[in-house]
Amino acid sequence: MHHTGGPGWQITMDTSGPMLLALYLKDSAGLNGAGMPPIAPAQPKVRETDHHQLTAHVGGVPALRREWEAWWGDLIRSHPEMTPELTPPGFAAFEGAPALQRSLQAHFGTALTWARERRSEYERLERTREESGSTDILREIVEARQLEVGNEARDFSLTIIELPLAQERAWLVDADKLIMSQSLLEDSGAFRSYLQPVVELLV
Repeated sequence: MHHTGGPGWQITMDTSGPMLLALYLKDSAGLNGAGMPPIAPAQPKVRETDHHQLTAHVGGVPALRREWEAWWGDLIRSHPEMTPELTPPGFAAFEGAPALQRSLQAHFGTALTWARERRSEYERLERTREESGSTDILREIVEARQLEVGNEARDFSLTIIELPLAQERAWLVDADKLIMSQSLLEDSGAFRSYLQPVVELLV
């Protein structure tokens, strides 16, 4: 987790274990374009498996998509907490989402292994950034905006949830939350083009 801040403002960058699990399940089930806004597939690519038979008696893949999108929305709202609880093997908290519950029961082990590998990669990436100072761009963007607006600058906090996504971009998913490809920061120009408009709204 990385914190950058100053008087009246703070930006937190981190990944999310629950959202990594959800991302794996989305791609495994072939739910392309799922999420509001639609989130890009994971990188590295997750092998797709046939979920039709698994979900046939509980609404099929269309039901799985709806239930996954509702879960994704809950994860965004509750970040960094995990809601609802993931309790294998039954996943009782998902009884109201039977297609998603079956997907979790069938794929949780593989999803957990994948998510842990991605978390380890992210921790290595964080260490590299700390050594190189690449996150200093956050402070530069905020301080430039504060200078621009002067005494009218507002206090704010912003959470950036980084995920291993195939598309180098960011998605504003709440007034103070961004989902971002964890590789976006490597391209300072692209990173600035996504973050600057958000900071202008907040400051």
